[in-house]
Amino acid sequence: MVQTFYRAARDMGFRSTEERKVHHLRISLEEDVESKASTGFEDVHLIHRCLPEIDPEEIDLKVEFLGHTFKAPLFISAMTGGAPEAKMINANLAEAAETLGLGMCVGSQRAALENSGLEDTFSIVRERAPKAFISANIGFMELPRLDEKNIELLIKMVEADALTIHLNALQEMLQYDAKPSFKSLKSSLESLVRSLDIPVIVKETGCGISSEDAAFFEEIGVKALEIAGLGGTSWSAVEYHRNLRMGKMDLAKVAKTFWDWGIPTVAAILEARSGSRLPIIASGGIRTGLDVLKALVLGARLGGLALPLLRPAIEGPDRLSSFLKNIIEEIKIGLILIGAKKVEEASEKPFILTGLMAEWKRQRDLIGRKRISPGTLTSVIKEESLDQ
Repeated sequence: MVQTFYRAARDMGFRSTEERKVHHLRISLEEDVESKASTGFEDVHLIHRCLPEIDPEEIDLKVEFLGHTFKAPLFISAMTGGAPEAKMINANLAEAAETLGLGMCVGSQRAALENSGLEDTFSIVRERAPKAFISANIGFMELPRLDEKNIELLIKMVEADALTIHLNALQEMLQYDAKPSFKSLKSSLESLVRSLDIPVIVKETGCGISSEDAAFFEEIGVKALEIAGLGGTSWSAVEYHRNLRMGKMDLAKVAKTFWDWGIPTVAAILEARSGSRLPIIASGGIRTGLDVLKALVLGARLGGLALPLLRPAIEGPDRLSSFLKNIIEEIKIGLILIGAKKVEEASEKPFILTGLMAEWKRQRDLIGRKRISPGTLTSVIKEESLDQ
């Protein structure tokens, strides 16, 4: 199945944005695109409870996120769309989200704005997942150029429950066919957030979100953060390989320099928790249910996966469902071992922070602020410290 995908992608002629989407997919499947730096999860130590007094069937994995109930604390993070071969991938991801009761964000919809013939590579998601939480997605670089009609089209295309704005400043500067301009993006984002009736999620793309930026996003009305920290897919690595393939050797060298740039995922969770009260999707190197559990204990609401799901999604819905069910089972086992019956109890459990992450927290003076209790955006706010 994967080889069939390769051949189809190679044989099709694409223009600009479509071509870039195919390049990114192929490179992600064929090359080493993961960060050499750590997520920091090895510095997070959970406290084992040898007498948990909990049976597996008692575990409640449900979690509330932006007014929707997920059956497990997992999120299928933005991956693809905007090229014909991506339609099958999105269809399989959407089926998994619907069957397992998870949420999903589509890849950037810019290509569909440029070519309406590509809308079905995104709309297939809502067709296959009529009840699931689905987020539309566009890059922050596009905001100054989008009008109300464009935004309505993005949302309508997938009948979106939210709109994700992805931040990829580093990647933009490493693309030979991009012309980045970052001025006025803050005001454009604020105007968009205040104009929409659906919640806006701000997502990084492998470099993490600082406490300062998290505070700004909360101030302007953003409703959730996907911190996407360092330690997973490196989009600098993706652009390194893409530049090599296109003969852009000088830019490839620059991209290689920034292969491991960013805030590690664990540090990004701590940063976002310190800077805001917004619910957090922890992503960036999440590879197991134990990674998800550690993120939940640190205060994230959901764990997000992208690259690990790509190959299973190409191999078929059964393989993808099996992969996700294994992650969910690992989360369930982990909850029992820390003495938690519900996902929302995880953030109340003690942990030990060591090594670089402990030092990061100390030097950055990251202290948990008041945060919204799990499951609601309007419930009583309680004081909570990360000094556990």
